[in-house]
Amino acid sequence: MEKIRIAIIGIGNCASSLIQGISYYKNKKPDDAIGLMHWEIGGYKPSDMEVVAAFDIDARKVGIDVNEAIYAPPNCTSIFCPDISPSGVKVEMGCLLDGVAPHMADYPEDHTFIVSEEPEKSKEEIVKILRDTETEILLNYLPVGSEKAVRFYAECALEAGCALVNCMPVFIASNQEWAARFEEKGIPIIGDDIKAQIGATITHRTLANLFRERGVELERTYQLNTGGNTDFLNMLNRNRLDSKKESKTEAVQSVLGERLDPDNIHIGPSDYVPWQKDNKLCFLRMEGKTFGDVPMNIELRLSVEDSPNSAGCVIDAIRCCKLALERGIGGQLTSISAYTMKHPPEQFTDDVAVEMVDEFIEGKRER
Repeated sequence: MEKIRIAIIGIGNCASSLIQGISYYKNKKPDDAIGLMHWEIGGYKPSDMEVVAAFDIDARKVGIDVNEAIYAPPNCTSIFCPDISPSGVKVEMGCLLDGVAPHMADYPEDHTFIVSEEPEKSKEEIVKILRDTETEILLNYLPVGSEKAVRFYAECALEAGCALVNCMPVFIASNQEWAARFEEKGIPIIGDDIKAQIGATITHRTLANLFRERGVELERTYQLNTGGNTDFLNMLNRNRLDSKKESKTEAVQSVLGERLDPDNIHIGPSDYVPWQKDNKLCFLRMEGKTFGDVPMNIELRLSVEDSPNSAGCVIDAIRCCKLALERGIGGQLTSISAYTMKHPPEQFTDDVAVEMVDEFIEGKRER
């Protein structure tokens, strides 16, 4: 089969895990392919995709081969596939806009971004690159809070005719005006804000749904997260967190029988701990009442390598997006968005979402 042609915005830890994964699973077979939710989707295996264009703003990545750039600082995720051949695709200078928070300049270079002195690309230049490389799917990995930059690249996708997988919490796929523009052009869109395979949000949702199904009244809950990658450093600026907190909170509220008062639910990043690097710690507490109004509570500590955890979802989202392109389906892809994203166009419980995705893959569901 021909490869799925993808372009990536932001060659950070998440892009590193995805690109490593594409290579890692090349020599695997279904029975030893650990870490995948679907081995094959529409005939496409994890290795049946290639990066044909890449954009970043960091001086240590711009101008070098993307398969080398994924190991450059400040990336700090696990290296589980160290020997990847050069791709022949150079990382292009992107458009900065609000992609780098001002406070990032106050931290050591190996922890933060170093903005390249290369001229920033215009929309016209980026659209030309996407067209010239015959990009099918544009993958957005910009930092949290990059509202202007995400909208800029969404415009580039529309103009170039590329599908968009929006892994960040700027609401594009779940915004009806944006979604309508993609549907008018016959371009599929998946989003917003990627989940992990087994991460803080999916675990919190599962437990909240369990409380509801077992008749336990959830009275209050929190989810506190710490990490040491650039994502957590970036999120020290609380002004960039509105959409992230909304995305994570709504993901949990949506599975409750009765929504909690905002004072009784707190979900969001807590602090930046440099030595954790790409490891994410989640501290979760849920308090409720069970039979006879008797109190109970759960406390959980979850430790995961953040970026590989999300790559397992992205690799399914890309392949489902390719199926939509082959089938001529434009606009919101509701099933795979509900399955892989925290703030999809329409929320479903995770057991329902997985059934919907399987029906979509089998061609029994349009989107």
